Amino acid sequence: MALPLARSWAANASRCSRRTHLPRSVAAQVRHSSFAKVEEKPFETPDDWTDFQLKRAEYQTLIDTFSEYGSTQTRDNTFQPHHSLHRPVAPTNITLSALIASGAHFGHSETRMNPNFVPYAYGVRAGITIIDLDHTLPLLRRAAQVVRGVAARGGSIVFVGTRPDLRSAVRLAAERMGRQGYHVGERWLPGTLTNRVHMFGPEIATDEQVIPDLAVFLNPIPNIHAIRECALEHVPTIGVVDSNVDPRIVMYPIPANDESTRTAELITGLLSVAGREGVALYEEQAKAAQAAARKASRSREPLAP
Repeated sequence: MALPLARSWAANASRCSRRTHLPRSVAAQVRHSSFAKVEEKPFETPDDWTDFQLKRAEYQTLIDTFSEYGSTQTRDNTFQPHHSLHRPVAPTNITLSALIASGAHFGHSETRMNPNFVPYAYGVRAGITIIDLDHTLPLLRRAAQVVRGVAARGGSIVFVGTRPDLRSAVRLAAERMGRQGYHVGERWLPGTLTNRVHMFGPEIATDEQVIPDLAVFLNPIPNIHAIRECALEHVPTIGVVDSNVDPRIVMYPIPANDESTRTAELITGLLSVAGREGVALYEEQAKAAQAAARKASRSREPLAP
C-alpha cells in the first residue's frame, strides 16, 4: 500500500510544480534582473561628473545632518562581554550595572543558602537566592584597596582559580602585576605553604619568599585546604563567596556568583588593575628612594682641593 501511495503523491507534487512554474522567457528575465551585475556607465561629459559630485555632496550632507540625532555608541565605548577579561575596568569605574550584566547577583537555591550569608542576600526569586549588590560593590572596592595597599608596599599576590574557565583570568591578572603577581590555575597542592621545606627544598624555602602576602580565591570551596594553609601562615585572603558559602572562611569576602565566568573575569580584572596601580606606586617610591640615596652620597663626598 505504501508504494502506490508514494507514486500518487509524487505525481500530484509534479503536477502542482508545473502549474506554479513561470514561463521560460519570464523566468530568464527575472533571473537576469536578480543576479546580473549592474554595470555603471562611465562619465562621458563634464555634466555627468558634476551630477556625481552633487549627489555625493547631498548624501554627505544628509549624513552630517542626521548624525547629531543618532547614536554615538561604537564597539569601543559600549560594553562587550570580552572587555572584562582583556580590558578590565578600574575600581573607581565599577558600577552596579556592570555587576548585573555579568550575572553577579545570581546565587544558589534557597535551600542551599548558608545561614551566615543572610546579611548579603537581597531575597529569593523563583527559588534562587538573589545577592544584594549594594553590599557587593563596597566590599569589592575594599578588596581593591587591600590589593593596592599590599602591592604598594612590595608584597606578592597570588590569584587562585582552579576551574578550567578561570585559568586565563588568573594568568592575565598575574601578568598585569608583573613580578609581584602569581597565579594558580591547575590544582593547589596540599602542603604548599605548611610543608614548604619538603615541597620546594630547604634552600629555596630558606632563601626565597615562598609564602605570599595576599591570596585571592575565585572558587573558595574547592580550595578550602589552601584557605586553611593561608590561615595557618597568617596570610590575608580575599574570596568570591556565593550564597552556599560561609563568608567567614576568608578575611575579605566579596558576595557574588562564584560559578559565573564573566563575574570572575570582572572581579579578577578589577583587582589586578588595583594591584598594577600599587606596583606603579611601589616603583615610584623605590626610584625616589634611590635618587635620595644618590644625592645623600654625593653630599657626603669630600670636595676636591
